[in-house]
Amino acid sequence: MDSLRTPLTCVPLFCLLAAACVVPNAAPDWEAVRLELARRVAEEQDLRSNRPSGSPDHAWLERLEAVDADNRAWLRALVDAHGWLTISRVGNEGAGDAWLLAQHADPDVDFQERCLEWMRAAVAIGEATPTNLAYLEDRVAVNRGRPQIYGTQFHEVDGEMVPRLLADPERVDERRASVGLGPLEEYARLIRELSRK
Repeated sequence: MDSLRTPLTCVPLFCLLAAACVVPNAAPDWEAVRLELARRVAEEQDLRSNRPSGSPDHAWLERLEAVDADNRAWLRALVDAHGWLTISRVGNEGAGDAWLLAQHADPDVDFQERCLEWMRAAVAIGEATPTNLAYLEDRVAVNRGRPQIYGTQFHEVDGEMVPRLLADPERVDERRASVGLGPLEEYARLIRELSRK
């Protein structure tokens, strides 16, 4: 019996007992997740809205990249363990916050594309908004070098903000309307106004 108390035999026995007590993928406190989503989005939006004007600010860019990387890692761990953060889990605002973190996960397009797949499934059952899905569809398409569908992604060409390459541009407003977005020309005007500020 004394041999069972040696450190070498107690450690594996303790680890075995501890592992037996762990509930795999136990559901988190969704209210706490919702609050954490809101905190993370507030932080990254505050950082993005306070971008220094003029020449590139390397300290600001490093801070933004660090915040986005932390958000990506946190969101990835959560959705890998529990699936997409749906409206019934974290509310409308929380689901929108989860989408925004995925939307800004550009350095990891594989993860972004997995989020897109989860969001497609969630939209199909009314657990995410089609508008947010449209933005992520376009973001992933652009990041994969494909034409976008809804015209949500812009870039600067000759000093003016223009939509990135569109698939079937003649029907873009139909597609936008199908997900609750207004006409592309109205959106383009807004993007241009915002870019001048």
